[in-house]
Amino acid sequence: MVSELIDLTAEEKELLFKAPVLVSLLAASGDHEINKKQKADAIKLSHLKTFTAHPALIPYYREVEKNFGVYFEEAAQKYAPFTDEKREELKKEINTLDIVIKKLDKDFAMTLHVSLKGYADHVRRADASFLEGFIFPIPIHGLTEL
Repeated sequence: MVSELIDLTAEEKELLFKAPVLVSLLAASGDHEINKKQKADAIKLSHLKTFTAHPALIPYYREVEKNFGVYFEEAAQKYAPFTDEKREELKKEINTLDIVIKKLDKDFAMTLHVSLKGYADHVRRADASFLEGFIFPIPIHGLTEL
């Protein structure tokens, strides 16, 4: 168990463990669908985070990884099709997540927030083409950056 979450309710803990799923879905559904590459990338990243994340977050990501696939499928079904209305519902759930994160130790909360933002950025870029990365290896605002 993640010691930083000990004072949270069971519902708050579950919401935090779903956080990477929720931010992944929001990031990946900008074009109103989730493609297989984005889904696979989100799942792969949940595994990688168990040993590449900030040391304070490794226990958290180990917990996340346990149910990531199940949570991803549940959330994808809940918010599909990814219409503007469904994406707004998803944003509301993520806003609830912000309230829970504010209850955490300040340093842990900041580290988690930065990590989740990076997670979303990675998933958002999952469908960027290989050719784009090859031709434009340096991000160019407005062209290769969102």
